[in-house]
Amino acid sequence: MSQMLQMFQQAGAAQFSAMIGQVAPYFASIAPQMVELRPGYAEVHFAKRREVLNHIGTVHAIALCNAAELAAGSMTDASIASGCRWIPKGMTVEYLAKADGDIRTVADGSAVDWSQTGDISVPVMAYVGDKPVFRAEITMYVSQA
Repeated sequence: MSQMLQMFQQAGAAQFSAMIGQVAPYFASIAPQMVELRPGYAEVHFAKRREVLNHIGTVHAIALCNAAELAAGSMTDASIASGCRWIPKGMTVEYLAKADGDIRTVADGSAVDWSQTGDISVPVMAYVGDKPVFRAEITMYVSQA
C-alpha cells in the first residue's frame, strides 16, 4: 500500500485534504477536498469561489487542470506496484462546457494495467453536478524507484 493511501486512510478525508497544500503548495490554490482515494480511483472536489474564476465568472481552465493532476497523481500513487515511482509527463485536455459551479473531479483508472511501467494514460473527468465540463488524459511515467 502506498504511503499516500495510508495517509488518506489514517488521517481521513478532511485532514488529508488540509495536508495536500503543505506537501505540494500549488494544489492549495484550489482548496481541494479529497473525497475518495483507492487503487484505481480518486475523487477531488473544489468549490467555485472567486479565487478560481476566470474573466467570465466560470471556473478557470487551469484550476480544472490542477484538480485533474491532483486526482490522477494521487490515484496513480495508490495504484502502482510497490517499488515504483511516477511523474506526470503530459496532459491533453478538452473543455466540454462552462464550469459554472462547484467541481467534482474523478480519475478512474479501473481499466488501467497498473502492473506495467513506462507511459500510462490516466483518464480524468470533471463535472458540475452531473454535467461533464472537462476531460483530460494525463500521461504518467512510471518506473522502478
